[in-house]
Amino acid sequence: MRSSCRRRSRLEIVYARLARRLTMVALAGCLAVALVVAGGLGLAIWALQAGWYAEQATWRTLYGLGAALTIAAVGYLLVLVQVPAAQPRGIPLARSVAGALHYRIDKLARRLGLPPPDGVWITDEMNAAVLQRPRWGCVGRIESHLMIGLPLAHCLSRRQFLAVLAHEFGHLVVQRQAAGGAFGAHLRAWWLRLADRIAVRHTWLEPWLDRRWRGYTLEMFRLARLEEFAADALAARLVGRRLLGETLVEMSAKDRFLREDYWPKVLAQCSTAPEPRFRPFREMGLGVSAGFNAHSVVDVGFGEGEDGAVSLHPSPAQRLRALRVPTCAAVPPERSAATHYLSDLLPRLSWAFDRHWWRLAGRYWRRSYRLARGERQRAARRG
Repeated sequence: MRSSCRRRSRLEIVYARLARRLTMVALAGCLAVALVVAGGLGLAIWALQAGWYAEQATWRTLYGLGAALTIAAVGYLLVLVQVPAAQPRGIPLARSVAGALHYRIDKLARRLGLPPPDGVWITDEMNAAVLQRPRWGCVGRIESHLMIGLPLAHCLSRRQFLAVLAHEFGHLVVQRQAAGGAFGAHLRAWWLRLADRIAVRHTWLEPWLDRRWRGYTLEMFRLARLEEFAADALAARLVGRRLLGETLVEMSAKDRFLREDYWPKVLAQCSTAPEPRFRPFREMGLGVSAGFNAHSVVDVGFGEGEDGAVSLHPSPAQRLRALRVPTCAAVPPERSAATHYLSDLLPRLSWAFDRHWWRLAGRYWRRSYRLARGERQRAARRG
């Protein structure tokens, strides 16, 4: 499905204009860096040449010192501007072990006119995302990596799961249709990462950076929000508005269930047991299917108070309104996408994520258990 055979919506026009303006700003910054590097190297060459022909040893020393300082400054600038894009996170999912999932992903990408992703990764987050990055961090062919959260796969049906993937691929379509395509998106993000690096390394420049980059940063937030709506529109044309709206409600409700019910119950064991009585990722599928109250789907806190003016993601309520879809009623439970696509891999994936979680939480867990046990012992002595 290519958008070239239909009239562009106002959302796509506004997004394209904003992306073009931000790309030009980032490109101007890149050219300014290149000019500074070229000027510095030219100055260093001139100083070396002048020092070579200088008759007095003092001048030769000064010219040589100036050239060395200039080369050092240029070298530091070149190191500073090398801010590579983030690496994909999670466990890589090879085609040989998840052929059915890769087939669906490739088919979905072809329907949107995209090449298959260069990598598919399983993460421990209640989220899915597409990451675009140059092959070697800062330079090279732009690669795309799809990261799928195992909790997300446990919480959605196969159809809902494919709707989420359609939305993520919609991001790629929107970015590649904007100014500069995939490279333009990388350039815009690089310019923002450069400001962050300078602010971290040179805190005394932070007030100046805040004044110079504030407008660009806010516009990047605005672009990200517009991109969410545009990706939703593309996904809705592919899978249907009703299914996408149903998926948004289901994701929000089950994300809230995991945050406010499932994980607190897991952590509550630390007061009575030195180790968890069950592995949270291994039992997550059963925990969601048994513990989630489907009748609470329509009451998942779809208010917009949490979304500030600079929030990257619009609220579910805003996205549903943009899709012109009402908040859906509870849907009957179906077989989860994790069971459908990853059933043979679930034991290994769950074991890896449980092990990683325990490495992070184990110290806190044991300390909490010791404190609770001490309180119980003191209470028993007082009794």
